[in-house]
Amino acid sequence: MTDISLAEKIIVGFSDLAWGTPLLVLLLGGGLFFLGYSRLMPLRYIRHAIAILRGKYDNPDEPGQINHYQALSTALAATVGMGNVSGVALAIMSGGPGAIFWMWISAILGITTKYFTCTLAVMYRGKDSRGVLQGGPMYVIVEGLGKNWRPLAVFFSLMGMIGVSPMFQANQMTQVIRDVILSPAGLQTGLVSDLITGLFIAGVVALVIFGGIKRIGKVTGRMVPFMVVLYIVAVLVILATNAERIIPSFQLILHDAFHADSVLGGALGALIITGVRRAAFSNEAGIGTAPMAHGAAKTNEPVREGLVAMLGPIVDTIFVCTMTALALIITGVWQTSEADGITLTANAFETALPGFGAILLTICVSVFAISTMLSFPYYGTKCFGFVFGAKYDFIYKWMYIIAIPFGAIATLGFTVGIFDGAYALMAFPTMISAILLSPKVIKASKDYFRRLKTQKHSMRYRRL
Repeated sequence: MTDISLAEKIIVGFSDLAWGTPLLVLLLGGGLFFLGYSRLMPLRYIRHAIAILRGKYDNPDEPGQINHYQALSTALAATVGMGNVSGVALAIMSGGPGAIFWMWISAILGITTKYFTCTLAVMYRGKDSRGVLQGGPMYVIVEGLGKNWRPLAVFFSLMGMIGVSPMFQANQMTQVIRDVILSPAGLQTGLVSDLITGLFIAGVVALVIFGGIKRIGKVTGRMVPFMVVLYIVAVLVILATNAERIIPSFQLILHDAFHADSVLGGALGALIITGVRRAAFSNEAGIGTAPMAHGAAKTNEPVREGLVAMLGPIVDTIFVCTMTALALIITGVWQTSEADGITLTANAFETALPGFGAILLTICVSVFAISTMLSFPYYGTKCFGFVFGAKYDFIYKWMYIIAIPFGAIATLGFTVGIFDGAYALMAFPTMISAILLSPKVIKASKDYFRRLKTQKHSMRYRRL
């Protein structure tokens, strides 16, 4: 066994251990707790959340760095990406179509989890060593629970630096370029070509991330709508040309959700873990990265940002992940292909759209991967700055850039294991602090919605 395979085995083993029963109970149980404790309160205000997102309540004079739309775009740029394309393929290959059902369940619970964690991110913002207002689980822990909880905040930050590594995105982007563009063209592929691709990606990412959150917010604000629309249109074409297979595909997902014997030897618990694990990467509800983006929003109303944040799991897991799953199931590539990760999805697109499907996916994936890699360093620098001081955050940015070519030449199992393990450990501080501070969210929610109701009644009275 080589050193590389040994390292991969250790990393994968650690991530499998981290994603055990305790974390499953924390994420699903915590989501159920938030859902019940709030009495579905945030779900009744989805229309209001959309109005906030459209800028109806934007005030440039309020504290923060980016508006509501840019905050959600930055968060979605980190989630609507490889987790929705490659992550779904990994879920189906390891757990079968039934894993998608458990991704749905996790996403539904994740809506209220996002509401609580991102409301807290604005409610308990703190200042970094430069005096800049910041948000995120580490500040929620220190400002909300007290200085004695700082070790938990530091632990989250250390895991966060690893969890937002660009290695997986670089790995999958390099893989699809190699398998879809270079190899069919007869060009030589291997370690050298992968390294060159990785270095090119690193250069593109470096041009943006050194501009800070405002530049990231502007770029992702333009890229996210484009990449989502392009990808959805492509999948809709696949579904339209295979309309008769849509209902059977949903039936297969629902059947396999409770009959894991075909893939996992009857291990329903393992199937649930697979679904929750991949859902966490697709929407990150309970993990803690999105609160860092939403914590930068310009607002004095924490509840407003929580409402905007809860739209994330609806977009990336309920819609985008489902469309990817249907494309994989309808085309049957998950049963006939030996490919893994992004290449499996490329095979599905090429099967349904011969001649240009794989190229179209490559374009989508390139935008997905780049946008994610633009958002992740923002999270990483906030974590690094919290532990070591904001004035040194440039060190993390360089570490981040250097990690991209390493990810390009690493194995898929190694890169998946790294972010899976780190994500699992990030969830513990995030969920524990959110549960402990949940009464504060409920109190703020009741006050906000009471004022909102009063305002609406007042406006109606004036019209009369």
